Amino acid sequence: ENVMTSKVGFTAMDAGTREDYELLTAYDEENEAQLPDRVLGWLRSMDGDSPYRISRLEHCLQTATRAERDGADDETIACALLHDIGDVLCPANHSQVAAALLAPYVGERNHWIVRHHGLFQGYYWMHHFGRDRNERDRYRDHEHYAACVEFCARWDQVSFDPGYDTLPLEHFEPLVRELFARSPRPFL
Repeated sequence: ENVMTSKVGFTAMDAGTREDYELLTAYDEENEAQLPDRVLGWLRSMDGDSPYRISRLEHCLQTATRAERDGADDETIACALLHDIGDVLCPANHSQVAAALLAPYVGERNHWIVRHHGLFQGYYWMHHFGRDRNERDRYRDHEHYAACVEFCARWDQVSFDPGYDTLPLEHFEPLVRELFARSPRPFL
């Protein structure tokens, strides 16, 4: 019987049996195995019109390319590639969406950077709208503050250049597959 088309017997979770929850576990494992393809599809969907001089996909690729050329580790490069993936679902809080996607697969440092990069990017534009460009400083004492400042300064905010020699998505695909092949940490 196909896990993806089988159905549980309950209509309320408190009536579920062990067999029902074994089916759901098998479904979740199959769904998890398809995650890299979905994520790569979301990235490809970002290759369209944009008010920037490059597409959102090109921005992500350029950010990852800069991280790789700067000697970052594979997990950090993958996070640089996926830092704006949240734009696909909810641009208003894209950083938090991307961080939620990555949380079970990355270390605390990279998770924190992705989660906060949107606020930290505000340093470059908030003052144009009468806001304090240093809003990020509320985290000044956090252990990953400097790493997030560096991520934005060296890789994110400079990655809107149509003339930059950016690596293609195919170059980074193995990193995406490797990242999501990790056993996810459970959400608690």
